[in-house]
Amino acid sequence: MRFSIAIPQLDSNGFDTAELRSYLVRAEELGFEGGWVLEQVIGESPLLAPLELLAYSAACTQRLRLGVAVLVTSLHDPLQLASAATAVDRLSHGRLDLGVATGGGTRKFAAFGVEPTTHVRYFTEGLALMKAAWADEATVTFHGQFRDVDNLPISPKPVQRPHPPIWFGGRAPKALARAVRLGDAFLGAGSSPTEAFAEAVTILGRELAEQNKDPGRFTIGKRVYLMIDDDADRARDRVLAGLGRIYGTKPGLDTVAVSGTPETVTRGLHEVIEAGAQMLLLNPVGADVAQNREQMERLAAEVIPQLTRADV
Repeated sequence: MRFSIAIPQLDSNGFDTAELRSYLVRAEELGFEGGWVLEQVIGESPLLAPLELLAYSAACTQRLRLGVAVLVTSLHDPLQLASAATAVDRLSHGRLDLGVATGGGTRKFAAFGVEPTTHVRYFTEGLALMKAAWADEATVTFHGQFRDVDNLPISPKPVQRPHPPIWFGGRAPKALARAVRLGDAFLGAGSSPTEAFAEAVTILGRELAEQNKDPGRFTIGKRVYLMIDDDADRARDRVLAGLGRIYGTKPGLDTVAVSGTPETVTRGLHEVIEAGAQMLLLNPVGADVAQNREQMERLAAEVIPQLTRADV
């Protein structure tokens, strides 16, 4: 099993960069594989912009992989986004993991000049153009429905070749098929329960077989919102408050998180592993960096050792 940790991102009352630097250094010391952020351009939650935060995190770390899950890339210009991702990859010396998704549902496509009826085609074409920008060729020529590019010079290129690993989000069968076809990995959303993740894993397995892809080269992960507290009722109150800080009044969040004593959290995470997760993105939802640091310490000391025991 591989374990990553969420990077604190909420800027409610002034962001404590010294605490964040200490948090990131400690995450490396504790052996976490990666640190991940979210994207929310429009929403109630005061989340710092993800790629900019990862660029700062790159300067604070030496080994930690740096991921974003997920960028709704249909809301971005593909060439500008490719350039920003390249910057983070180069600043981190090749440690970027890039999560992408088409978006949908209640996304404010009109605010970004995107037609809701064509946003999936806009997404797939944009991702193809990003990959072309990252390719070895010094210039890019690309003719699509939404972009027309002739012999444009693009440099520099990412450290990771042919590009940073592309992690897909999504839930619908078509989205999961697209993830296998175009991506390198899949990350289940923290806002979906374990049961829905297990269903997605089944579909991904079928798509990997049908598309003749090597399952060993396609990582499946899951973000898990959580809160450890020796008082189970207090843990549930804290995790629901934390989810409210991220998602506001979004319904159905009471079923997605894991909370309680270390033993209860261990059992909940073990269920996610049993559902098919090869990487767990552990996401404490404290009110500030200090609370999330305390949660990270407890995860490393009291939960992860139980999950890595051979007899669990």
